[in-house]
Amino acid sequence: MPEESPLIKSLRAAVDAAPDDVPLRLHLAQLLLEAGLTQDAISQVAAALQREPGNAEAQALIARAVAPPVTAPATAPAPAPAAPAPAAAPTPAAPTPPPAETPAEAPRYDWKQAEDELSDVIPPRFVESESEGSEESGEPGEAAEGKPTPLSAHGDDDPAGVSAWDVETAGLSLSDVGGMEQVKERLEAAFLAPMRNPELRKLYGKSLRGGLLMYGPPGCGKTYIARAVAGELGARFMTVSISDVLDMWIGNSERNLRELFETARRNAPCVVFLDELDALGAKRSQIRHSGLRTTVNQLLTELDGVDAQANEGLFVLAATNHPWDVDPALRRPGRLDRTVLVLPPDEPARESILRHHLKDRPVARIDLRKLVKRTDGFSGADLRHLCESAAERALMDSVRTGRARMIETDDLLAALTQLRPSTGPWFNSARSVAQFANEGGQYDELLAYLKKKRML
Repeated sequence: MPEESPLIKSLRAAVDAAPDDVPLRLHLAQLLLEAGLTQDAISQVAAALQREPGNAEAQALIARAVAPPVTAPATAPAPAPAAPAPAAAPTPAAPTPPPAETPAEAPRYDWKQAEDELSDVIPPRFVESESEGSEESGEPGEAAEGKPTPLSAHGDDDPAGVSAWDVETAGLSLSDVGGMEQVKERLEAAFLAPMRNPELRKLYGKSLRGGLLMYGPPGCGKTYIARAVAGELGARFMTVSISDVLDMWIGNSERNLRELFETARRNAPCVVFLDELDALGAKRSQIRHSGLRTTVNQLLTELDGVDAQANEGLFVLAATNHPWDVDPALRRPGRLDRTVLVLPPDEPARESILRHHLKDRPVARIDLRKLVKRTDGFSGADLRHLCESAAERALMDSVRTGRARMIETDDLLAALTQLRPSTGPWFNSARSVAQFANEGGQYDELLAYLKKKRML
């Protein structure tokens, strides 16, 4: 086995320290490949493709790594006939280097050339069922082919990484959300329709004050919906989590909350998104630390400030997986008085999410309708993991056979047998609350869904 150079050892340590640095990992893979450590190079490229499936440099490296070694025997016999003729050796030595350099610069397996050659015979990316065009309208298809990311494609994660004091532009709208028509209707009635029709709002006395609480299982896109609402309103967007607010020194947490809301008011119209509200606004009766109680009190004060007439350009959206742990005072009229249940994506939304996560991967004959039917109850994060698992299966098969192939429906179905919806534990705990702690009918919508899905 070839000995590793000090440079390769240093790069290994750097990759271990920064595993998500794809360019650094690919540089290490290239050095490993040149050093003859092919299997190590394949492992590094596979890890890079898991993070960036469409990376062209990674695809070229994996093609070089798994290509049959036909170039080495071709160059080996070339110097053999020159050996027995010592006098003639200097003469052919000059023309020998050009053919030796040619295969090194252009690998025998060229990914781009293979794509060009198969462009006329490559199978369709997705299988369209016969009933799809007649039974369904074109709206889900339009949402699926839209440029922005569909609903729940990123789960609840906020990839922008914006701190609580930063104000950003959302850049999304509800038209980018696939499916979820009931959620859209609630948002339209609560914020959007009154905002677009100020004269009718005055006529009917509809106020824009107060806020809206979204709850449901994790990974179903509550943060994404909040961004879409901000984009629909043409408002700025601020996201707030408990780590942005809490401070070890007494009084600093309350001051942080006050500064956050003052920043939002200066940037009105602005949507303030309170993530994981059950941590930031937990029931004061269950809090033993006085500092946390005063933080909840400050949050209540700020929401009352939002209720003031001068602050109608400030919209408060909150999200939680455990609404039963939120302090009841936060949900009284004038504060977070409207509630929306964000459930796992429905069929049009699941199709949109699957299309999004497969669009940059080499796929063929994907039967989306079959996959949509078999992924009932999956969150957006679950569907993303399904596509990544299928891509990993096809990649490792290509590594074993030395021949790159497309991702097909069988890969997704095989990956599906190893996965279960991550929403199950949440529904198990929510079922007891909906049945035995449904004060005032606040969980009627959840109860209806559980009965529809025969979970009761």
